[in-house]
Amino acid sequence: MSESSVTLKRKINSAADLHGVVRAMKAMAAANVGQYENAVEALNDYYRTVQLGLFTCFHQYQALPSEQQRKPCIAVLVFGSDQGLVGQFNDQLADFVVAALAKRAEEKVIFCIGERLQSRLAETSLRLASSFTLPKSINAIPTLVGIMLLEMENRRAQGQISEVIIFHNQPMSRSIYQPSSQRLLPLDDIWQKDLKSIIWPSDKLPEVINAGEETLLAFIHEYLFVSLYRACAESLASENASRLATMLRAEKTIDELLEKMNSRFHLLRQNSIDEELFDLIAGFELLKKE
Repeated sequence: MSESSVTLKRKINSAADLHGVVRAMKAMAAANVGQYENAVEALNDYYRTVQLGLFTCFHQYQALPSEQQRKPCIAVLVFGSDQGLVGQFNDQLADFVVAALAKRAEEKVIFCIGERLQSRLAETSLRLASSFTLPKSINAIPTLVGIMLLEMENRRAQGQISEVIIFHNQPMSRSIYQPSSQRLLPLDDIWQKDLKSIIWPSDKLPEVINAGEETLLAFIHEYLFVSLYRACAESLASENASRLATMLRAEKTIDELLEKMNSRFHLLRQNSIDEELFDLIAGFELLKKE
């Protein structure tokens, strides 16, 4: 067998090994997409329940007291990824964040969740603050959300920020997502007006009996918690959907490459066999004449 055939065989073995790695990553991404999408679906129902609870409280009691004027500074929470092989996941989100914040004249401070996105936003003119560690599973999301809420509350209490906005990728289908944003704080008149516009699902409005203020504060805490939780879960679902799509494309490319290399290998091997047979027949004919 010629040297070129040996080299080609080595390339085929390497491509086959890479194909196995891609298949494993594809299976892992598909499994992760399923669990995060299930979490998002469950959160949507819970989020709706919290909204109805807040609607009941605001319908029965007075609005929240207006907050004191603070120095206009926007805290921006951006959910990205820690790992690669996600296509344009971080780039599209970074461009969306830069374009959205360019319309705001206030001072802005960026909190990144994900090392890949942090390095991407570091190339812009935005001011980056401390980053948060992206959770690796569903069970780790509540811990991250608790840390983020505590950080935002401390900065608001010290008058360092006046508004909080969340940016993340939101899944649209199994492999399609788009950047989105949500204004989390403050819970001002605009937020309360939108909340009061909710239509109650029946013609009988509920009432809060006793401890109305405590109930309202509990619902507000749940609203902030579930908003951050849902943003994180949607971001992780989009990340794994993007990785799944990338692995599917990579698998298709490797399959096509393997098919071409195998065809080339078989052709070279057949040519080598033909040459050996020709030499054998030529030698036999020469001996026969002698």
